[in-house]
Amino acid sequence: MTPDQLRDMIYSKDDDGIVTLTFNTPKRKNALSMYSFYEVYCAVDAFEKDDTAYAMIITGAVGEGDKAEKESYSSGGYFNPDAVDGVPAEILQQLDPKDVAQKRTTLKMFQCEKPILAAVNGLAIGGAFTLTLAGCDQIYLSEHAWIQLPFSKLSLCPELGSSFLLTRLLGLQRTKELVYFAEKLTAQQTVDLQLANKVLPHSELMAYTRDKALQLIPPQGAGLAIRQMKKILHAPMISDVSDALDRENEALDILSKSHDFMEGLMARVERRPAVYKGA
Repeated sequence: MTPDQLRDMIYSKDDDGIVTLTFNTPKRKNALSMYSFYEVYCAVDAFEKDDTAYAMIITGAVGEGDKAEKESYSSGGYFNPDAVDGVPAEILQQLDPKDVAQKRTTLKMFQCEKPILAAVNGLAIGGAFTLTLAGCDQIYLSEHAWIQLPFSKLSLCPELGSSFLLTRLLGLQRTKELVYFAEKLTAQQTVDLQLANKVLPHSELMAYTRDKALQLIPPQGAGLAIRQMKKILHAPMISDVSDALDRENEALDILSKSHDFMEGLMARVERRPAVYKGA
């Protein structure tokens, strides 16, 4: 799939070689389906292979009429079957329904040697943030952004390698607290936990992120050195991230067949408290 064929994303490249990948399903708050994650994989693959693309910025599309404080980076996983309506059969065949943890996309981003930055312009929930954590070298947050990992509320578990990355960054006890209780974090709390780099006034977010991207690529930045640094910094963790993704997929296979998962989904749709059975 080429960048011009993307449906859930917008892929654009400017004259400086900076690619902007925009989650572009604002009617569902840029929620990411299994197909959306496949598009992320294809976008990063195209970015890697393009010798005139030097850095990538990921952000979320703004919905019609959205005020700044109501913008969405991405509301996380999208489980509605309509996500693949109209997707050609030859592409559907490339989607692996057993790869719920998104091993293919996570490793593609984690092993990409070119710099990827995130401009998180609003809420970032679940897999949207764990994708960003695994795939982005620098994460900048709008003052209006907030983060939540609501896995327990859906009877799911961390994915996209976050069961490893979160414990590495936060330690075991703080990670458990974050994922067990689906704690909602403000932008500043997220930075204080060292899960992101900086909080910015909303109106300055994209300009700041672009300026930082320019500092990582020629002529301002030593692009070859940046790529080699990223390679050696990530190399010791690749095996651990890969193993974590396998364990996450095993757990998600069990959980996705459970009563509690369906109850969590229905409670979310019906806007009511879930009643779990522990099975």
